[in-house]
Amino acid sequence: MSDDAEETEGLTYADAGVDIAASESATAALIGAVGESAGDYAGLLDIGDRYLALATDGVGTKLLVAEALSDYSTVGIDCIAMNVNDLVAAGVRPVAFVDYLAIDEPDETFAEQVGEGLAAGAKQSSIELVGGETAVMPEVVRGLDLAGACAGLAAKDALFDGEARPGDTLVGWASSGIHSNGLTLARKATTKDGGKYTDPCPFVGYETIGEALLEPTAIYTKLLDPMREHGVRGAAHITGGGWTNLDRLGENSYLIENPHDSQPVFDFIQERGSVSEKEMHKTFNMGTGFVAAVPDSEAASSLAAETGGQVIGTVEEGSDVSIRGLTL
Repeated sequence: MSDDAEETEGLTYADAGVDIAASESATAALIGAVGESAGDYAGLLDIGDRYLALATDGVGTKLLVAEALSDYSTVGIDCIAMNVNDLVAAGVRPVAFVDYLAIDEPDETFAEQVGEGLAAGAKQSSIELVGGETAVMPEVVRGLDLAGACAGLAAKDALFDGEARPGDTLVGWASSGIHSNGLTLARKATTKDGGKYTDPCPFVGYETIGEALLEPTAIYTKLLDPMREHGVRGAAHITGGGWTNLDRLGENSYLIENPHDSQPVFDFIQERGSVSEKEMHKTFNMGTGFVAAVPDSEAASSLAAETGGQVIGTVEEGSDVSIRGLTL
C-alpha cells in the first residue's frame, strides 16, 4: 500500500471533528489580535529577578467519557497535569493552580469527585490549590466543562533554551496511556458500529474500555530538577498533535529509534476505528508523554537512568519527525 493510500483510508482526527491545522490557524489569529507575548508552553512575565509563568488548559472531551461512566474522580488530575506539564516543558516550576468548573446544574456528587481529583493532582505536582470558580450556566453548558490555570516561577537563567540542535540526544518518558488529547478521535473509534464505553475491555487492567480511556494523565514535575542538572536544552509535552509536538523544539529532523511501547488502548483505538499508523502518531502520544533534548549523550543516558526514562533518539539536520517507519 502506498503512503498516499494509507493517508486517505480510515478514521482521522479531522473526520472525528478536530482539525489540528484549522485549530492552529485560529490560535494564530487570536494571538495576532491580542498581541500576546508567550513561549510555546507558557506566558512569561518579567517580575525582576525571575519570571512568573502562566499556563491554561482543560480536560476536553474526556469529560464525555467520565459522564458516560458517571465517574469524575480522575478528571481533576488530568486538568492539573495538562497545565503543570506545559510549565515543566518550559523549565518552570509550577507553584499554584486555580480551576474553573462550568456546569448546567449543581450536583454535589460529581463536584466532590472533581474536587478529589484536583486535590490528588495537586499533591502529585507539589503545588497549591489557591482558589477556583464554579459557574452554573444551563444555556451555555451541557453537563460540565473543567479547565484551569497554573502559575509557576523560574529564575531567569533556569528557563530552558527551548531549541534543540543537530547532534542532541532525545530522552523520553512513558505516558500513562491516552492522557487528555485525541479523545474526540478515540471516542469516535470506540463508539463506532454501536460500541459503548461500558463494553468489556479486551485487554488487562480495566473492566471497561471507558476506564482505560479515563486513565489519568501522567505528571512530570519531578523531572524538572534532573533535567536542569543534566543540561537539557528544551523539552516537549506530547499532547494534541501527537509526535509533531517535537516541532516546538525547532526546525530539525527528529529521529525516534527507541520510543516507549504503546499501551494496548492505542491498539484498540487503531483497530476499532481503522485509523492509520500515521494518523495515530499525529494525534496521540503513542506511549511516550514527555521528551527532552540533551546536548551530551552521556548526560542523556544518565538522565534517563536516574529518572526512569530512556534514550529514544537523536536530533539531525532536516525538518521532520521519523518514528516507527513513519515520516511526520
